[in-house]
Amino acid sequence: MKKTGAEGERAREGIKTNEGLLALGNVINALADDQRLAKNEKVHVPYRQSKLTRLLHDALGGNSQTLFLACVSPSDTNASETLSTLQYANR
Repeated sequence: MKKTGAEGERAREGIKTNEGLLALGNVINALADDQRLAKNEKVHVPYRQSKLTRLLHDALGGNSQTLFLACVSPSDTNASETLSTLQYANR
């Protein structure tokens, strides 16, 4: 909230958005866990962690293919956000 200066409802909205993105990252990690998949182990996919992952359940699981698009900025002022975006996309 330091950079955006968000307060009140906007701050809560930003927190919920970040929670949803974290849950999405957890789902993607579970679906792409090659070590467990190679051993034919069952992998728990936490679709129920957020509304976002519940909505995307059908698009992420099964035989579907999903494209991940990461928007980054070349600006020095956005370097930390760009780095965290790239790290998230690399998960």
